[in-house]
Amino acid sequence: MDAPLSRVTQAQYAALIFVLRHATRDELWGLCSQPLPLGSFAQGMHLLIRSRTLGEALQLGLRHYRLLLSDFVPRLRVDPPNGMAAMALMPRRPLTPQLAYAQRAFVFLAYGIASWLVGRRIPLTAVDYPVGDTAAGNRSDAAQLFQAVLRYGTQTTGWSFEARWLALPIVQNEQSLGEFMQQAPASLLVKYRDQTSMTERIRRILRRHLAEELPSLEVVGRQLAVTPQTLRRRLAVEGQGFRAIKDDLRRDAAIELLAQQDLTLLEIAQRLGFSEASTFHRAFKHWTGVAPGEYRQTRLRE
Repeated sequence: MDAPLSRVTQAQYAALIFVLRHATRDELWGLCSQPLPLGSFAQGMHLLIRSRTLGEALQLGLRHYRLLLSDFVPRLRVDPPNGMAAMALMPRRPLTPQLAYAQRAFVFLAYGIASWLVGRRIPLTAVDYPVGDTAAGNRSDAAQLFQAVLRYGTQTTGWSFEARWLALPIVQNEQSLGEFMQQAPASLLVKYRDQTSMTERIRRILRRHLAEELPSLEVVGRQLAVTPQTLRRRLAVEGQGFRAIKDDLRRDAAIELLAQQDLTLLEIAQRLGFSEASTFHRAFKHWTGVAPGEYRQTRLRE
C-alpha cells in the first residue's frame, strides 16, 4: 500500500468496495461530509429501469442523487447545436483529496450503470478532472478504464459523449436488475470494456504472445490492416500509447499470476516472456514500485 505505483486486481477492488460499504454504512465509503444511505443505490436502480431511454434514465438518476449528496451536484448537460452531452459534477465546497476521489468514483460508476442500462458501452469523447484534483493525473489508469482522452484542469468532474446516444432504449428489467445487483460492484468494473476499441483489439493480439517477445507496433498494425501512423492516431484518441498498453498488459497478468501460490517467480517470468527471473523482478518493480516477491508475501499475509 505504500508503493505509489502498485496495483490491485479488479476482484480485490470490488471486494474492498463491498467491505467499505458495510463497514462505513455509507455507499460512498466515508469520503463525503455526509454518508450516502445504504439502499440508495438499489432504490435508484429500480427507478432507472422504468425509463424509456438513456436520456430519461440519466436525468432521473442524477435528480435522485441531487437529493442525497451535499458536496457536489450531478447534472446532465446537453448542447443540441454541437450534438454533444456531458455528465458533470459541480462542487459545492472546496476540493479535498477525499472529495476528489468520491467524485471520480461517482463518474466511473455512473458510466458503468449507463452502459449496463442500454446493454452496450457508450463511446466517450473525453473525461474531465478539475483543478485541484492532483491525484487524478498521477499515472492515472482512467484513460484505459474510460477509453477516452483525459482533460485536466477543468471546472467539473465528468465525461462527455455524443448526444445521439441519449436516445438509446433501456433494455434492462426487474429480472436482469436482480442478477446485476447480486454481482455489483464487480459487474460495473469489468463488464463493459469495449471489445471493438483499438486498445482492446491490441490487448487481445498481445495477450496471445505473452510467453514470448511481444509484437512490435508495425507487426500489430499489419494484423489489424492499418498503418503505424493510423494506429498511433487512433490510440491517441482513446488516450493510450502502444508502449503503455504492453506494460499495462504484462503488469495486470503478473498481478493475477502472483495470486496463484503454486507458481514460482521463474515460472511467472517465463509465462510473461522473460528469460530470467531477475529481469522480471526489475520490470515488476518498475511497474508497481515493489518487488514481485514482496507483493506476493504481502498478499498472502493479508
